[in-house]
Amino acid sequence: MAAKKKIKIETEPEETSDKNRVSEKNNSGEEKKEANGDQLKEIQAELETEKQEAKETYDRFLRVSAEFENYKKRSAREMDDLRKYANQSLIVEMLAVVDNLERALSSSNGSSSNDKCMADGVNLTLKEILKVFKKFNVKPIESIGQPFDPNFHQAMMQEETDDYPENTVITELQKGYMIHDRLLRPSMVVVAASKTKNTG
Repeated sequence: MAAKKKIKIETEPEETSDKNRVSEKNNSGEEKKEANGDQLKEIQAELETEKQEAKETYDRFLRVSAEFENYKKRSAREMDDLRKYANQSLIVEMLAVVDNLERALSSSNGSSSNDKCMADGVNLTLKEILKVFKKFNVKPIESIGQPFDPNFHQAMMQEETDDYPENTVITELQKGYMIHDRLLRPSMVVVAASKTKNTG
């Protein structure tokens, strides 16, 4: 028969290994907590960065939207002005024609029937042109008896008189015209000057 071997079972090392395993688990748990804490901080930092970028992007969006609205309003205003004043250069050229027709009417004496017929024809032509002017919102500037305004009047000379207050338009040499609210041509006028002021 073979010799019996004694096997000694040591339970203590197993207990230490269990303790080691538990402490390793505890250590790895703490490491995981630390790692999770670091990851959480990183995620929070990234979130703050993303929030800041989103805020800046939204601010840029608001600015671009406001600029675009301003651009649309400016474009609409420019288109409106273009429509209103598109015929301005043509009308300015037509003013000379109106001046000549008015001069022809004022110089005709109407003594003969031919002169009267000619004056009637010129008058009808003038009225038709003035109708077209009215259609495009072109209006003559009322000057006679008005105070002199350098925005609408061009003073050609001064005339001494006591019949009108000083700086009042007493004669209109050439009519001025407005298109909508814009000056096409100033009125050429004679302005009253006080006799008593100049003689004293």
